[in-house]
Amino acid sequence: MLLQDKTAIIHGGGGAVGAAVARAFAREGARVFLAGRSQARLDRVAAEIDAAGGRAETAVVDALDEAAVERHADAVAARAGGIDVALNAVGIAHVQGTPLAELSFDEFALPLHGYTRTNFLTAKAVARHMAARGRGVILTLSTPGSRMTGGGFMGYGAACAAVEALTRHLAGELGPKGVRAVCLRSDAIPEALAAGSHTRAVFAKIAEGAGLSIDDLLAGRAAAATLLGRLPRLAEVADTAAFLASDRASAVTAAIVNVTCGSLAD
Repeated sequence: MLLQDKTAIIHGGGGAVGAAVARAFAREGARVFLAGRSQARLDRVAAEIDAAGGRAETAVVDALDEAAVERHADAVAARAGGIDVALNAVGIAHVQGTPLAELSFDEFALPLHGYTRTNFLTAKAVARHMAARGRGVILTLSTPGSRMTGGGFMGYGAACAAVEALTRHLAGELGPKGVRAVCLRSDAIPEALAAGSHTRAVFAKIAEGAGLSIDDLLAGRAAAATLLGRLPRLAEVADTAAFLASDRASAVTAAIVNVTCGSLAD
């Protein structure tokens, strides 16, 4: 198993991507601590993991609340004897599809502030525990918006670019202490929308503006914008995260890992 006896914290563990990664981590032997704002959603994921023979615990944590994030990291480290892996899979509802002329600064800044704050807070909370043991992996999530041009996603694009830059700086500062930092850059995941992701509401306005259904919008992007002619699957993103969290990827840090099915070429 890739993550045998590892301890992992997943913020946003009740969401589509966080849950998929949690299941993959548990399948690979990790003890998973799920954090999020909905106890019911966390409990459903934990029950699935337990039923499959894995180990999962839950806690309601607002990943934008510094004190709450710190308390949870301290509690997990004390209970499990340390923290080996941390993933921030928090999703923040925001506006897309609004042109610059109609976009307020608050709408632009909301995803930029929210995503940088939550990723900074969760990384800071686990970093000291990892550094004290001389090992650990911090995983973040991004999208092609960090490098794409075009209208309607200025705030989110800036937020993705900021998360990628934050990941590189985490790797630079924490590398000498044995801690790796890696960002997974995924394109839209149709299964995540079907699983209740906040991205359905995000894409709704874009689809409406284009006169398309959300499914048709994503199908068009898959066909026209990706080298593989499809968009990534939840299992592919989750399995990639499990590999990157494992010792088999111990030379990988300060990297933006491309799981876009080729919508961006690195």
